[in-house]
Amino acid sequence: MIEIKNSIKLAIQSMKANKGRTLLTVLGMVIGVTSIVVVFSAGAGIKGLILKQIESFGTDIIETEIRVPVGRKVGAEANTQSAMSMAQGVQITTLTLKDVEDIKKLANIEDGYGSLMGQELATYGNKRKKASLWGVGASFINIDKSEIDQGRFFTDAEDESLAKVVVLGSGIKENLFGDSDAVGNYINLGKSKYRVIGTIKEKGAVMGMDFDNYIYLPIQTLQKRILGIDYLMYIIHKLKNPEIADQTAKEMKIILRENHDIKNPEDIVGIDDFAVVTMEEMLKTANDITKYITILLLAIVMVSLVVAGVGIMNIMYVVVSERTFEIGLRKATGAKYKDIMWQFLMEAVIISILGAILGIILGLLMSLAITWGANAYGLSWSFKMPIYSFIVSIIFALSCGLLFGVFPAKKAAELDPITALRNKN
Repeated sequence: MIEIKNSIKLAIQSMKANKGRTLLTVLGMVIGVTSIVVVFSAGAGIKGLILKQIESFGTDIIETEIRVPVGRKVGAEANTQSAMSMAQGVQITTLTLKDVEDIKKLANIEDGYGSLMGQELATYGNKRKKASLWGVGASFINIDKSEIDQGRFFTDAEDESLAKVVVLGSGIKENLFGDSDAVGNYINLGKSKYRVIGTIKEKGAVMGMDFDNYIYLPIQTLQKRILGIDYLMYIIHKLKNPEIADQTAKEMKIILRENHDIKNPEDIVGIDDFAVVTMEEMLKTANDITKYITILLLAIVMVSLVVAGVGIMNIMYVVVSERTFEIGLRKATGAKYKDIMWQFLMEAVIISILGAILGIILGLLMSLAITWGANAYGLSWSFKMPIYSFIVSIIFALSCGLLFGVFPAKKAAELDPITALRNKN
């Protein structure tokens, strides 16, 4: 213990005597540790943001979306191949309003609606905007978290009659009408006039969907009057009891397979032209995505730590060269191999610990700055700092210090005292 204390004392004296060199060495470790802390904090923040956005849809929601059949494949392979096919423009036209109504008959389904997206040029007076159209059923306003600002939402009767009515998101209302009232006025979608019957309160973007810049139409109006189709992109249903969502999902799959004439064993999902997704599955997927992103970023950050470690090693080699005479003198006066080893290792360890502490502090400050910036940008980003980020930072800093400090220390300890004494400048 006394030897270690003496080694620490000598190491600190050496570091004080070479402040510039010590500062540069510590800086490399600070950068590496700061990166680790920021990555873990950002990963936790992103995870919280995604989970909040998913939960904002409600925990009692179950979604049915189209997917490209990929044959007798299961799991991730089926999902990946289906996504690639969708990206290449493959269209699935089997999901229909009949599916919506048939699923509504299940005991655990409270309500539901079909949905479809489109685009059209919207004009009002001299205002023109390429607008995103969102066709939904009348039940949308009862299931979704959106709130009516002025006017009302459309009805089932208006949907059935292909009524030319629209409800505007707050952003598109502002673009076309400014501060004027929109309700009761008419806008043009393409060449046809549509009456504005309501506007929706500002909601912002959720999961990449900017709710404020959509024009909401009755689903059948969008299908038949604008797009000329009879299929859907996805379906949303509200559950009476979310605790039995998995059982309800199985019942939904049976109905959809029967409606789509799919003869499919339940475990071979690759044959289905649809996917039924519960909120629990969405949350699990989001969890997995953020975990993998964090791991990837952490792997990149490790490069910074290795660079910092190499910097420590290089500096320590320089130290050995500069202090050859001192090392020889100590060995000539009785210092043993382990004494020299301990002295130089302690320098590396102290530099690593100091770098870790400063890196953690700087990482915390940067993470707070990211949180403030994200909130200022309108994101619901919470400051989170997992305790394991500190543990990982300290472990890696010490590991780098020991790993990259041992070789220079060994070189110093193995110097021949007579040869070392001859190297005095």
